[in-house]
Amino acid sequence: MQGSPFLSALRDAMITERYALRTIKTYCYWIKLYIFFHGKRHPKELNDQHVTAFLTHLSVERRCSVSTQKTALNALVYLYNRHLKQPLDDKLQFNRSSVPRKIPIVLTPKEIQNLLSVIPPPYQLPAQLLYGSGLRLMECLRLRVQDVDFHYCSLRIWNGKGGKHRQVTLARELFEPLRMQINLCKTRYEVDKKVPNFSGVYLPDALCKKYPEAPFEFGWQYLFGSSHLSTDPLRDAFRRHHIHATALQKSIRKATKICGFNKPVSCHTLRHSFATHLLESGADIRTVQEQLGHEDVKTTQIYTHVLQQGANGVVSPFSRLET
Repeated sequence: MQGSPFLSALRDAMITERYALRTIKTYCYWIKLYIFFHGKRHPKELNDQHVTAFLTHLSVERRCSVSTQKTALNALVYLYNRHLKQPLDDKLQFNRSSVPRKIPIVLTPKEIQNLLSVIPPPYQLPAQLLYGSGLRLMECLRLRVQDVDFHYCSLRIWNGKGGKHRQVTLARELFEPLRMQINLCKTRYEVDKKVPNFSGVYLPDALCKKYPEAPFEFGWQYLFGSSHLSTDPLRDAFRRHHIHATALQKSIRKATKICGFNKPVSCHTLRHSFATHLLESGADIRTVQEQLGHEDVKTTQIYTHVLQQGANGVVSPFSRLET
């Protein structure tokens, strides 16, 4: 399927419809997998039963999580409903994933301190915000200069998971590093403005139409901008994008090896640790829910496991044995 005309046309269609690059890559991945699953047959030759078989395969054979299966379904809904104009049945009967939610890995405060101390610039400050403000990876990387509010010790998060906005806490200890980062952004911004074909920072189409000058304003520039300008593949424009997600992920994995931790650590581990440590310090679970941007408090309650002694607060009878 390398260089497939069909997938190329699909990608071009999503670009024209202004889908995000990450969404385009994700949808193309699942649609390609779907085509391979059915022996490389053209999707036009397939129907609801083939979609059902593929989604059931993801659940039963591959043991995909609920969210992964939903993403695959969304990709196929786009393929049939929007691209091929062959709408799927609204009530597809497939085996739905029910893989249990994993208990999150959490670092101790000392482990967090050790980890953050060995992460080098330019990734140390983003990692500190992942833990200090409980941010998701892309929420952190998509921060704009104007999203930092020193007066109210907060960060404004726009279009987080589910398209929701929220305001989160900002540690005062990070004020100075953030001011230095903003100064770096200002220096780069002044240089970028002198580049003849500079198109300003990326903004969603709706914002660009409403505020046509916004891409060239300093406040809209990414807080964690890349070290170089690049071409926006979706708009054919010359911009300074934010640092790449994989670069921060690799930096944290490398720091984990340096620290010698015997448990898996990722960017999301810092968010897990933020939530658990807040609850451990006595924060109300509703407050933590708002900070994390969880729609349902049940999602937040998983972090209470660290606060319990053993399972559900049960003390093992082994602890009462005389030695």
